[in-house]
Amino acid sequence: MKVIIDLIEDIREEIANQESYTLHAMLLKEHPDDLDQLISVGEASIGSFVHNESDKKLSLIVDTTRESLTVGELIKHLLILPTPSMMHEILISINAEHPAVEVIGFGKDTQSRKYIFFIKL
Repeated sequence: MKVIIDLIEDIREEIANQESYTLHAMLLKEHPDDLDQLISVGEASIGSFVHNESDKKLSLIVDTTRESLTVGELIKHLLILPTPSMMHEILISINAEHPAVEVIGFGKDTQSRKYIFFIKL
């Protein structure tokens, strides 16, 4: 489980707060021949987010009809949250048919200027 403070620290360390990076979800699943390995099954852009204070969750929403959010658009909202909110869980909502999935890791694609949230299906 990743929380908001983990995200803020990773953005600072891995991409030096570069606001122009776009946000994406990388979908992973277990390799059929080796269950200890994960393989990529697709990537989707994150188009919006919702922070729910009462549920203590930050939901990043996959939305292919919108432009990808940038790190700058997201981080400006996160940095003003009260300190207790920094421990809220980060989830990725793929669509209404699937429940939100927890983020298992972060990454970057420097060449494409993408900041990536890894999730396991």
